[in-house]
Amino acid sequence: MEGDVTIEVSYSTINYKDGLAMTGAAPVVRTWPLVPGIDFVGTVTKSEHADWKAGDQVVLNGWGVGETHFGGYAGRARVKGDWLVRLPDAISPERAMAIGTAGYTSMLSVLGLERQGVKPDDGDILVTGAAGGVGSVAIALLAKLGYRVIASTGRASEADYLKALGAADIIDRNELSEPGRPLGKERWAGAVDAVGSHTLANVLSMTKYGGAVTACGLAQGMDLPASVAPFILRGVQLIGIDSVMAPKARRQEAWDRLAKDLDLAKLDAMTTKIGLADVATFAPQILAGQVRGRVVVDVNA
Repeated sequence: MEGDVTIEVSYSTINYKDGLAMTGAAPVVRTWPLVPGIDFVGTVTKSEHADWKAGDQVVLNGWGVGETHFGGYAGRARVKGDWLVRLPDAISPERAMAIGTAGYTSMLSVLGLERQGVKPDDGDILVTGAAGGVGSVAIALLAKLGYRVIASTGRASEADYLKALGAADIIDRNELSEPGRPLGKERWAGAVDAVGSHTLANVLSMTKYGGAVTACGLAQGMDLPASVAPFILRGVQLIGIDSVMAPKARRQEAWDRLAKDLDLAKLDAMTTKIGLADVATFAPQILAGQVRGRVVVDVNA
């Protein structure tokens, strides 16, 4: 396809959006036929772009790849050089896709909380959809940075897993998933939400004065049946997190921070590795909330 850099792809991954694309559960794919896969990591083999040369290790997340442009579920990719980020030396290609868009989005969310001034001393941080990809990486990042993390999950069986990642407390997602009050008891200083709908509305209603919530997903729904009360009575900030079209400087900042702030042993513990032929099996499972943590796809296996 159109592009000025050719990459030998080594690994890709499965994110929630990939599950939507593979199953057709939502109109993610908008050009047919298409190679799915919104992430990949690999080695530049040919470049007509000034920033890249043969041998460079690069990562791609988003930019419509796997939606309108051939994606990562292939041995090679041709893309625009402006879409690429240099792989930090501290992160191997396999671990880069263990991170993937989900982990990169988690880091963008943490950066959003930091920019809003939310500090570990301010109080707990809630992570919804905690056993999923975004949630798992967010817990590991926040815990290493000194935050006390509350994990919200519908999978009680994952309690030990979430505590091993750094969660101090675990609550059942049912506490947040039903219609709630416009303003609830203040419980956390901030949150990373990958769920949306009533969950996000309830998270906002229970955020402390001056707190902040990042919104990066819609596992429960795209709607937001919320009140203005948290915003005008408690000064709560709702921060939208876009991983697809984020500017390159912010992307590189996120990946550099991941190299510094993510416990790679915890990343390995949350990661499953599969071959390309297994993607079709895992895609519906990730939509059903049956996939724990992250999945690396070896496109050459």
